[in-house]
Amino acid sequence: MIGLSDAPHLDEAVMQSLERVRAFIDARLDAAVEVSPAASPRLVDSMRYALLAPGKRLRPALVLWAASACANDAAADADRSREKAWELATPAALAVEMIHAYSLVHDDLPAMDDDDLRRGRPTCHRQFDEATAILCGDALQAFAFETLAEGMPATTAARACLVLARASGAESLVGGQADDLAAERGWVSDMTTAPASEQVAWLERIHRRKTGALFSAALELGGLAVAAGPHQLAMLAAYGQAFGLAFQIADDILDAEGTEAAVGKRVGKDVERGKLTFPSVIGLGASRERAADLAREAVEAVAGMGPAADDLARLALWIVRRNH
Repeated sequence: MIGLSDAPHLDEAVMQSLERVRAFIDARLDAAVEVSPAASPRLVDSMRYALLAPGKRLRPALVLWAASACANDAAADADRSREKAWELATPAALAVEMIHAYSLVHDDLPAMDDDDLRRGRPTCHRQFDEATAILCGDALQAFAFETLAEGMPATTAARACLVLARASGAESLVGGQADDLAAERGWVSDMTTAPASEQVAWLERIHRRKTGALFSAALELGGLAVAAGPHQLAMLAAYGQAFGLAFQIADDILDAEGTEAAVGKRVGKDVERGKLTFPSVIGLGASRERAADLAREAVEAVAGMGPAADDLARLALWIVRRNH
């Protein structure tokens, strides 16, 4: 099983694996946004701007790596097995990235997080305008479900749409963002005066929905694409629970001590707004320890899949060490 002793080789291994994902998925994302002339050219331009922005493609990677881990971890020809699994999982990988892109476009709006920079470029509403950015997000959200419904077999498409809808809606991604805003703007009880244990529990509830739910959906969709069994899906679910929270704690740490040049967006804004984060509640040291524990938990969750899950294991360990 991959562990922290492999840390010196993590950066190179993960970067190579993510580069393979980008090479595979970016061309397919590009082709997906070749829509008919019936669509507004400005709207299509904004969709392409948001969807094809440079990024790590973590969520498509989780879809594809979950699919290849579940497809046949004892296949005689591992490369061929992976290629087939990735093709089966492509509609899900595209759909998850569309949902992610839409959520970033809307999160960056002045009415939400009010950011001017995303992935080292002007945010969508700065590059175009607020109305176009809102419509861009709306279109990408609908496009995600269209992609799933058209691209996945009829026997799987309905369940896949359900998985993504639940991860994107009022009880998950959107609900987590709503609660985050409610706390920031004083629409609910002030959590800044609550005991640290309650603050941590509150942060976990928000982040498991706002960030973690889409990660978990990506993993489940990858499994569904290759007809994974209940035991495999359970392992992916356990991985997703740990990975999602580890990712968010690492993100909080980056906002506290990262640089704008490395991260590709404005940092320090959480502190400026007096927003609760893991570092502000339990400190940077304890936050790093918690993230590392969660990363190890994620690795252990997929250990039963053997070498086929190595990319997932490496990603979990790397995600808490990254500087961007």
